[in-house]
Amino acid sequence: MARFDSILGTIGRTPAVRLARLAPPHVELHVKLEAANPMGSVKDRLALGVIEAAERSGALRPGQTVIEATSGNTGIGLAMVCARKGYPLVVVMAENFSVERRRLMRFLGARVVLTPAAAKGSGMLAKAAELAAAHGWFLCRQFENEANADAHSLTTAAEILEDFATEPLDWFVTGYGTGGTLKGVARVLREHSPHTRIAVCEPDNSQVLGSGITQPRAAQDGTGASHPSFRPHLMQGWAPDFIPKLTEDARSQALIDTIVPVSGAEALRLARALATQEGILAGITGGATLAAALQLAASAPEGTRILAMLPDTGERYLSTPLFADVPADMDAEELAISRSTPGLRFDVTPAAAAAPAPTAAVPAVAAAPAREVPPADAAALGALIDDRHQPVVLFALEWCEFCWSLRRFFDSAGIAFRSVDLDSVEYQQDDRGGRLRAALTARTSMPTIPQLFVGGEFVGGCTDAFDAWKSGRLQQLLARCGRPVTSTAPIDPYGFLPTWLHPRA
Repeated sequence: MARFDSILGTIGRTPAVRLARLAPPHVELHVKLEAANPMGSVKDRLALGVIEAAERSGALRPGQTVIEATSGNTGIGLAMVCARKGYPLVVVMAENFSVERRRLMRFLGARVVLTPAAAKGSGMLAKAAELAAAHGWFLCRQFENEANADAHSLTTAAEILEDFATEPLDWFVTGYGTGGTLKGVARVLREHSPHTRIAVCEPDNSQVLGSGITQPRAAQDGTGASHPSFRPHLMQGWAPDFIPKLTEDARSQALIDTIVPVSGAEALRLARALATQEGILAGITGGATLAAALQLAASAPEGTRILAMLPDTGERYLSTPLFADVPADMDAEELAISRSTPGLRFDVTPAAAAAPAPTAAVPAVAAAPAREVPPADAAALGALIDDRHQPVVLFALEWCEFCWSLRRFFDSAGIAFRSVDLDSVEYQQDDRGGRLRAALTARTSMPTIPQLFVGGEFVGGCTDAFDAWKSGRLQQLLARCGRPVTSTAPIDPYGFLPTWLHPRA
C-alpha cells in the first residue's frame, strides 16, 4: 500500500498482465491495463503531463480556464487534474461520443460543449481553438503538444522497460489516438530496447494512417483537416479523422514497424472475450488493440513476447454497441434459475404468512390501537397543506426512490414545489416528522410515502401523480392555484422511475 498527498500521485504504474486463455500457446501475450489509472484510462498521463508542462513554461496562469477537444478520456483526465489544481475546464466533444463520458466530466466539474457529429473530430478541434482564441483560455492541443509524448516517455515507457527488463519484449502494440503514447513509448523503446518492434493499429474501414495519403494541415499551427480516407468507426478516441502531428512524427522518425487494420466486429468480440475469459473489463479500443496483437501472434515464432495497450475501462462504453446485447433484466436462463427454488420469485405472489398460534409461554398480544393524532399535529399538517404561497406540497423521505423520481419529474416540468422530508435531520427533532406522518396517515388513510397535495387537494403517491399528469388533472389543479404549466414539451413521467421499477419479463 502507498500513501499520496494528491490523487495525481496515483497516475501511472499500471500493471502488465499475461493472458492465459485468449493467447495462443506458443507466445506470451501481455496487456497493459491503463484502466488502473485513477480516472480509468491512459489519458490521465497526458492530462497531468500537459498541465504541469504548461505551468512550468508559464503558458497556463493560475486560475486560467483550460480548454480541450476530446472524445472523452482526455477530458475526464483533465477534469481530475483541473479539479485538484483549481483550474476551470471546458471540454469540446462531438455529440456522438458515449453519453457516460460527458456525464463523468460534468460530475468532475467540467463544462462540456458539444459539436455536431457530422463535423467529426476535426470539427471539435476547430471549435476548441475558436473558443480559446475568443476567451483567452489555455488550449491543451493534445494532438500536437510534445508534453503529451514526453509524459509517456517518462512514465509509460519507463514502466515497460522495467517490467520486461529480464525478458525482452518482441512487440509493442498500440492504437495511435493522439499519437502521444505511440511517439513517447516508441522512441524510448528504439533507444533502450531496439529489438522491440512497434505495431500500430487502426480501423480496417478507416485506414487513415495506412492509406499513404498525406495529411492536409493548416500552415499556421499544423492542425489537420479531415482526412479523405476517414470513415466512421466504433473505436472512440483510437483513430481520429485526421493524422495527429505526434503520430506523423512517429512515422517520419521511423518508429512504426507495421500498421495492423482491425475490424469493428473483432474489437467487440475480443472486448467481450477479455471480460468473460480473462476477467478484464476493457473498452472497444482495448478489444481492437488485442485483435491486432492476436494477428501478430498467429504468425509469430515460438516464445514471442507481445505487449498490447488496453487504453481504458469498459465502463466508458455502456451506451455503445459494446453493451447493446447485455440486458438489464433476467433472460430465460436466469428466470429458470430463479424458478428452480420457491422463494423470492417475481412470477409468484408470496402467500400471507400465518400468525403463530399463541402458547402458554407466549400469551397473545392484542393489536395496538391506531395512533391518536394530537390537535396540534393535525393543525401543523393543515398549515403546510393549505399554505397558499406554496400550494404544491410533497411529503417525502429524503432518499426514497419514488420521492426522488417525483422530484425529478417536477424539476423537468418546471413545477415549483415544497418537499417536506419527514426523515430529514430538521424533522427528526422532537419527532416532528413522525408526528406529521401520523397526522398525514390519519387524514388520507394512506400509509405510504410520498404523498402529494396541490392547492390543498390530495393527489396521491408517486404513480398517482404521474397518472394525474397523463390525464391532465394535475395541470388543472396547478392552474387553479395559480401555478400553470407553461412548457409544451411532451413529458413521460414514468420515464423518471428508476430502471429497476420498469416492467420485467
